[in-house]
Amino acid sequence: MTTPEGGATGAVETPGEARADRAAPPRKDAAVRPPRRGPADPVRMLMHRHQELCAHAVDALEIAAGLEAHGVTDRTAARFRHRDVFSLAEELYARVPRADPAAAPGPPHTTAPARRSRTVCGALHLLPGAVCVAAAAALASVTTAPPAVRTAVGASGLVLLALAVRLGVRSGPLRLRHGTGPRIAGLWAAWTAGYAVYGDWLLGQLLAGGPDLPPAAPRAAVAPAVALAFALAPAAGCAHWFTVRGRRVLAASRGLGELAARVRPLLLAVTLLFLGALVALLLGAAAVLGGGDPLVLGAAAALGVLLFLARLLAVHGFPEAAAAGLASAAALEAVAPALVLIARLPGVPPVDAPVAALATTAGPAAVPAVACTAAALGLLVHGLRALTGACAHWPAPSGLAEAHRP
Repeated sequence: MTTPEGGATGAVETPGEARADRAAPPRKDAAVRPPRRGPADPVRMLMHRHQELCAHAVDALEIAAGLEAHGVTDRTAARFRHRDVFSLAEELYARVPRADPAAAPGPPHTTAPARRSRTVCGALHLLPGAVCVAAAAALASVTTAPPAVRTAVGASGLVLLALAVRLGVRSGPLRLRHGTGPRIAGLWAAWTAGYAVYGDWLLGQLLAGGPDLPPAAPRAAVAPAVALAFALAPAAGCAHWFTVRGRRVLAASRGLGELAARVRPLLLAVTLLFLGALVALLLGAAAVLGGGDPLVLGAAAALGVLLFLARLLAVHGFPEAAAAGLASAAALEAVAPALVLIARLPGVPPVDAPVAALATTAGPAAVPAVACTAAALGLLVHGLRALTGACAHWPAPSGLAEAHRP
């Protein structure tokens, strides 16, 4: 457009020219900043890493337990924009597709044989006590028989009792579900149980200069043995109670700190509950069979609590700690008679003085009482830390947590 004087006043942009200008590419000298690369979906990495766990989990609680077993804590979950592990597990459970349940092995119906399974487990848990009573009665009936006959009867009773205990701990709530654990743990448990039956007699004979075998026949502590054998049934009941309550606490907790704070009182309560049942069994056996020395009964109670805590830790995924606790008690019990025998060597100082002083002051049963009490307290302290994590309380495999209540 021009003025009457013929001067140019400037060009007026048409709408097409304006769009063309705006669509013009930028100049080459104008550097384009690349977009910052970062995980827009940080949870996707966890989805791929734990695909198998999330696809086969029955609920979000199982994913939370698995994540915690792999070292994921509430602090780690915060880096994935979640307040805690449970919130992260809920998102993983919601986003990962479920695996085909038809491809998973397992019986389609699990509720039909539940009552029969409880009956069988209860019978197996009572079997060691029945076998121990039968073995004690058989030994009492051959007191006047030749030593070879008494030895054969005693050995047969021990073998049958060991088989009964093996069946009892491999069924119901006492069955291991995290592998088999250290095989040597059974040896430590057998040693501590054998010392509870024959250890006091052996240590007393060694301190007196004996034993003079074969005239000095081993004398067994029958009442503690019978009580400990029958204690397998309340141990199974207490273990089941702790497992069920632990799963309920896991379902209701919204963080690892809350879970730990609610599980610790459960562990202390179940330990006291089992201790009360064991003391009742010990007092009843002592009243029927005799041998009610308080120190002997106290040593047997400490051993029972030690075995219970060791099995509870092994059942919930900590068999190494359980084996370490049993090994420490067995080692302390083995040191006492070993020191007495070493002190008999010529030129050796009286290294058995502490053992002799303890046995003279309180009795030979003080040795297993101290050893088992110290080991049981160690396992209890460890359990207050180990059993407070989500990985120690897996949900029931079939979703029927209450199916096997004794």
